[in-house]
Order: sequence, then structure tokens, then C-alpha cells
Amino acid sequence: MGTHRGSLLHCRVIALENDAIDCLVDRFLQEIERHNMKKGWVIADLFREALKQNAEFDNFAAKAGQLRKSSLSVAGGRARRLDSGGGISFFGPREGWTCDQVTQFEVVLANGSVVGANEKENADLWWGLRGGSNNFGIMTSLTFRTFEQGLLWTSMTFNPLTEVKNQVRIYARIMAAENYDVNASFLTGWAYVGQMGTTVILNQLAYTRPVGNEVPPLYQPILDLPSASPSLATPPVVANMSTIAQNSTSFPPQPRQAARYMTVPTCFVLTESMLRAAHEAFTASLPLVKDVPGIMWGVNIEPIPPSMWSNKNNGDGRTNALGLAGRFPARRWACFLSPVWADADHDDAARSLIADVERRAKGQGLYDPYIYLDYAAPWQEVPESYGEEDVGKLQELRKRVDPDMVFTHQVKGGFKIQSSE
Repeated sequence: MGTHRGSLLHCRVIALENDAIDCLVDRFLQEIERHNMKKGWVIADLFREALKQNAEFDNFAAKAGQLRKSSLSVAGGRARRLDSGGGISFFGPREGWTCDQVTQFEVVLANGSVVGANEKENADLWWGLRGGSNNFGIMTSLTFRTFEQGLLWTSMTFNPLTEVKNQVRIYARIMAAENYDVNASFLTGWAYVGQMGTTVILNQLAYTRPVGNEVPPLYQPILDLPSASPSLATPPVVANMSTIAQNSTSFPPQPRQAARYMTVPTCFVLTESMLRAAHEAFTASLPLVKDVPGIMWGVNIEPIPPSMWSNKNNGDGRTNALGLAGRFPARRWACFLSPVWADADHDDAARSLIADVERRAKGQGLYDPYIYLDYAAPWQEVPESYGEEDVGKLQELRKRVDPDMVFTHQVKGGFKIQSSE
């Protein structure tokens, strides 16, 4: 547990809220009593204890950090989920979705059985757990593929809004299929910071195969743009992943009055005109939120290049349930809103902005209905966005591993697969 052997990282993961634990264990006990499975009582009792006391919990980040001693790494994700929703990391463009790095799941099913899922054993479950949310069982153990990794180059910069035209031009060029560098991971966007009363362009840049301390050439035009706030920017750093992860969590916390956090994603195909349209939608939304106490109103746009879903690790991209392979043979950008504010009275502003971006994308014929689960808002219908074929396969999988739909109806949270009836 938590050891590196060959090219795999084995990690024990327990991450479930207590109400879901109680619900599921009670279900186990009912099934055990119904079938008079005496041994099962011991299993369920031990399982409850392990979950509630986190007796088997290993911190994924800590285990992954140990790999740097061997110049190895593993693709995690920005969202704290390992990873039934996809998983975007700095390594994504080169290695693929985080979910596609899992070579083996250990899963507790609704009937209390513990099963393995990999390419050869319960392959349909292995496929469904890669994007299917919490509809099938509790993942208690995951084995990740590792890869050789040295230092990374990172930087964060902010530019004045007078540079939007140049921002759009630069990102449209570096995201073009013929120019895309799979070692590059980046996001850009715009943010209004209420406490400062200012709006800026933001750029978060990473490069996974730097040459010494040199700036990766594709990022030089971005670094050459005028700075809006040198005090907030982080200068280029070359460091290992553990150091970068630690530094990323050391920023000052948001002000206390900012009690609500949300992400709301949508997806569109990149063109220079669509990036301009996304900025226009962001600008049009500002009058709705500028007077909200503690507001930080941000739109972040990051690429989901073809190499994310079709690469050396997942072939044609059909090794997960996300439904992206072959559906839209073009480069995508995931656009997600990440507001921070004080109360629920202004939640509708988030819906309004994302709807405006989608309306503009549809008007240009560039909208993609895919919804990225790890950033999805509660009202979004995520599995349905994967497409009819993959939804049908997920429904069939659920019939096999959870015919009573325990995880659909009795376990809170996640994004549920709709009934096929």
C-alpha cells in the first residue's frame, strides 16, 4: 500500500462523507442478513471502522511526492478527486486524462462484495469508473501508471485588459493543432477582484519538459505582455512537482465574507473569434456582480487538446466513459466560471454568464455539449453530455453491478446516471 513497484503507484483511498458511509454500510448489513452471510458481518463491521476512522487512508499527494526520489511522477488532478470525472493535470496533454492512468481499481459494490476492475477483469466496470462518477461503488484502492519526470517550469502573470486583443491572438496560435506542444499546460482568462476594484487578464503557465531555466519559447510572447500587477504575479520557477504543489496552496486565503465557491464549466471549439466572444460575455456579466460583497469573478479557459483523449496511453480514446473520442474532430477548450462570493442571492449570475457563453458558441457553430464533471455545478447533467452511446453503456453497467440502484438513490452527491426506462 502506497509503494512503488516497477511503473505503478498503488494508493489506498478512502474519501466518503459519513452519511454516505452509514447508508452504504446499512445496506451491506441488510444484504448480509437477507443472505445469512455470517462472514459478511465481520467484513461490513471492519469496513465501517476503516471508513469512519480513516484507518486505511493514505494521502495521495504525499505518496506521489515520494516518487520524485526516483524521478517518477503520476498524473493527479486539480480537483480533489481520484478520479471518476476525468482529471486534468499539468501532464494531461502529454499523458492523458488522470482517469486513464488508473490500471486497477478495487471497488466495494452495493451488495458488499469487493472486486477488482482492470483491462481484463471486470473491464466494463474499469471503463465506467473512468468518468462515471459515484454510480457503481466505493473505490478503496487505485493503482496508477507512473512515468519519468524531472523538474517543471511554471509561472503566473496578470495583464491589463488593454491586452485582450494580443492575448486572444497568442492563445489562438499556440493552441492550433499544428503548433500544440504536449509538454505545455496552461489556462488563461479574466478576473474581477472586488476588493481591488480591478479586472485583469490571467495566465497560468506550466511546461513539463523545460530546458534548464530557459523560458519555453511558446510562452515568451505571453511573458512579453505588459504586467497589470507585478506584486501578484509569480515569476518563472523551475522546481519539482511536490514543491510546486506546496507553493500553490500557500497563497493567502480568501476573505472571510467570501463564503460561496462555485465552478461552472462549458465547452467550445477554439477559434480567435470564440475567445473574443467569451471575453465579451464576461464583460457583459460584470454589472451583475460588481457590487457583491467579497466577489471574485473569474472566467478561466483551458485547453482539452486531442492528445488528452487520444494518445499512447489510451489509444483511440475509448478507454473511458467521457464520450469524446471521434465526436468532434477539433480542438476543444473547457471554459469554466469560478466565482467566489458571499451569499446565494447572486447564484443566478453564474448561470446567466455560462448561458451567454454557450449562446455565443452555438451562434458560431462551435458549441460542444461535453460537461467536465470535476468542475460541474449541481444543476448540470453531466453523464448525459457524454453522448447516447456511452450513456447506454453506463446504464447497462449499472444494471449489472448495482441493479437496485443503491448508489443512484441512496448515496448523496455525484452526478447520477438517468434511468433507461
